[in-house]
Amino acid sequence: MKTKFLFITGGVVSSLGKGLSAAAIGALMEARGLRVSMQKMDPYINVDPGTMSPFQHGEVFVTDDGAETDLDLGHYERYTSATLSRKSNFTTGQVYDSVIRKERRGDYLGGTVQVIPHITNEIKSKILENARGVDLAIVEVGGTVGDIESLPFLEAIRQFRADRGADNVLYIHLTLVPYIQTAGELKTKPTQHSVKELREIGIQPDILLCRCDREIPRDMKAKIALFCNVREEAVITARDVQSIYEVPIAFHNEGLDERIIDYLNIWTKAPDLSAWERIVQRVKEPAGETTIAIVGKYVELKESYKSLSEALVHGGIANNCRVNLKYVDSESLERHGINATFDDVDGILVPGGFGERGSEGKIAAIGHAREQRIPFFGICLGMQMAVVEYARNVCGIEDAHSSEFHDDAENPVIHIMEEQKRVRGKGGTMRLGAYPCVLGEGTLARRIYGTDQISERHRHRYEFNNAYRERLQECGLVLSGINPDSDLVEIVEMKDHPWFLGCQFHPEFKSRPMDPHPLFESFVGACLKQGQARRGDA
Repeated sequence: MKTKFLFITGGVVSSLGKGLSAAAIGALMEARGLRVSMQKMDPYINVDPGTMSPFQHGEVFVTDDGAETDLDLGHYERYTSATLSRKSNFTTGQVYDSVIRKERRGDYLGGTVQVIPHITNEIKSKILENARGVDLAIVEVGGTVGDIESLPFLEAIRQFRADRGADNVLYIHLTLVPYIQTAGELKTKPTQHSVKELREIGIQPDILLCRCDREIPRDMKAKIALFCNVREEAVITARDVQSIYEVPIAFHNEGLDERIIDYLNIWTKAPDLSAWERIVQRVKEPAGETTIAIVGKYVELKESYKSLSEALVHGGIANNCRVNLKYVDSESLERHGINATFDDVDGILVPGGFGERGSEGKIAAIGHAREQRIPFFGICLGMQMAVVEYARNVCGIEDAHSSEFHDDAENPVIHIMEEQKRVRGKGGTMRLGAYPCVLGEGTLARRIYGTDQISERHRHRYEFNNAYRERLQECGLVLSGINPDSDLVEIVEMKDHPWFLGCQFHPEFKSRPMDPHPLFESFVGACLKQGQARRGDA
């Protein structure tokens, strides 16, 4: 079948859920037997989000091939079977960089380089490159209609219909239908204005996804259809749901998948959403619950830990329990101490991060988990801080530290990787992407994975200092995962503890609701058991 293209744009306000909508559509199309590709176009001029502050961008998602990408790619992988690559996300910065390099090489034969056709052609070529070998290419345009930086992307997708034919290109526009409390009414004007803006660019949306906190009445859908020049059945309510994993089911119940295959003239099998229904059942009606503390310095920014929080939900699905997350500010622990902070939690998780701020609070939380025998999971920086804590308080190396925070540390049990010493640039220069790891026999990690060799995704510059390897092992620290090529310590754990493990990689990037990551499944299971013991449950 000739590849079809589905473009998703957004209007009125940001954060309406274009990424989740695209992912849910991907899930629906896969449930109908189609092969899909997913792609996000970001209009910012940064080459990638790798150097952007979490306050600006939220989480940086990492692919197997080492690309630092938008967090929406995490949604794409969680909802579909696709394993994404650096082709799945590109920015204005990448597009202009590519065009300028071509101009310097003389590829344009001395012609004047312009937004149209050179920039738009580059955008279209990146879309086509990622769409090879699939039935449906789903492409999300970042930002909102009306943003000046989005215009080249919108012009490129406008041209797609002329290039590929009307039956092969579909435009879906996500907009907002707000409920005005004081008036007691839903308002369609924001949607009308957003569609008007899109039509002025030359794009007539085929389907409208109307984000709302309640059902949109039929007469209001008819009004939106009339003013926005779409069919009434193409006005779809994108209602708020209790769990994000309900979105594919909610869209199906609204008939969205039927509209898509109808507009694109695709024959598919009937969708099988039984797996999604089982997931939603477990999320909404779990048999038990557990509470896990996430100790970090970006706790007010939930988007900074998006893959992490979802991976914990997946661990809850596997254990048929609800995972309640308690975000703990590591700087607050430094100022006020532990006190009763962790009295109501069953597990402690210290995630990845950068910089010294809040590090002593993380170390204090890890020491509390070790001493009080509370299940502990450290990821990337969390693993490194666990090594520092163990070195200080078990091995007696009181001034143990990380050279990330103190270049002149006397005992840098964590130090910069050898190949990173020569790196000067910031963007895309860390140890990124998938690397192999060999698991030691008889270790917790080996039991959890059920194999002796794994591959996990990384994003770091600093590592366990092998000069301290023997001393920490003599003090009881188990080095259970080793990279076979670089001899890098990837996993550390403790023997005489209910569940204590730190990993240098980011397992959250590979967890999916239908295939929870084994580390999160095991950790949540240990926390569930801890909570039952703490409460005295039978």
